[in-house]
Amino acid sequence: MLGLQAGCCPDVASGRHLIYGREFKNAFDEDGNHHSAGRLREVPWVAIPPVVKAIRVLEKFAPAEGLLFDAGTHTFVNTPTRSTASLRFTALHSRIEAFAAWASHLARALGRDGEVIPDDPHGPIGLARFRRTLAWHIARRPGGLVALAIQYGHMRTAVSGGYAARGRDGIHQLLDIETARATADTLTTLHGDLTRGVGISGPAARRAIHAAAQAPAFAGSIRTRRQARDILDNPALTVYDNQRSFLMCVYNRERALCRRLDSDDAPRLDRCRSSCANIARTDHHAAQLLKRAQILEKQVASEVVPGPLADRLTHRAAQLRALADRHEHGRFNPQEPTS
Repeated sequence: MLGLQAGCCPDVASGRHLIYGREFKNAFDEDGNHHSAGRLREVPWVAIPPVVKAIRVLEKFAPAEGLLFDAGTHTFVNTPTRSTASLRFTALHSRIEAFAAWASHLARALGRDGEVIPDDPHGPIGLARFRRTLAWHIARRPGGLVALAIQYGHMRTAVSGGYAARGRDGIHQLLDIETARATADTLTTLHGDLTRGVGISGPAARRAIHAAAQAPAFAGSIRTRRQARDILDNPALTVYDNQRSFLMCVYNRERALCRRLDSDDAPRLDRCRSSCANIARTDHHAAQLLKRAQILEKQVASEVVPGPLADRLTHRAAQLRALADRHEHGRFNPQEPTS
């Protein structure tokens, strides 16, 4: 971030904004010489609107083609020589704390005590702790695993071949830990649901039940990279809740329709197919299917949607209801006796 320059996020007529930055740790030439100025990342970051807006603000301060966090620009003390480097970590640490104090003071002044930032029992926030926050949200947000594949080459909850070749420190290590925790949380939630009588269906339901049965063994115990790897490398625990597709993927490479044309041993949660043998659904997923179908049907009934689009929405709603109906007829619960 400190190495980003003005112009790193070009304007686009349509589509997503991209941020072009540099990498420094692995910036070596063919002879093994390190490039102190870094080299352009092969894969740019995808930027969301608030990030683009922040860059545009910084570009108003930064020198032409200079660093966004140019030390000379952002230092409010007169110095005899103007620096061409970026701000240092210590400067950013103090500014983060100053911002938290300012935000809390403003909240109190406006009578909004609920927005006061509480003192952190672990001390100053600092930059390194943002890594864990970032990793937590990426690993657990809907579509987060897809974002990992794009931004970090990290698809899994298993580690793909492309990601395995990358450095294993910094945020990558935290992503392993947080992704393993997300997997453990998914299995723990499934185990609790099944214990309470929630039904499950689908060709991979039995494998999902077997994986969930192991959840109590590692719940709350993932603190180190080795513990994370024990989960990520266990093929019996590869269960991912795909909220966008209203299903769980109990991943098995040999049965995966999303990997017919790929060789990486990792699921593609953006390519889920309803006929895949790795699918399992719970009563919760079925309820979400019906809720989504109702939303689509309400859009069609509004008579605002054009005819061709209304036909597609009606067809999609019928598909979702059929999936929910299939679950209702095929559901069972391991706690219930079977004849």
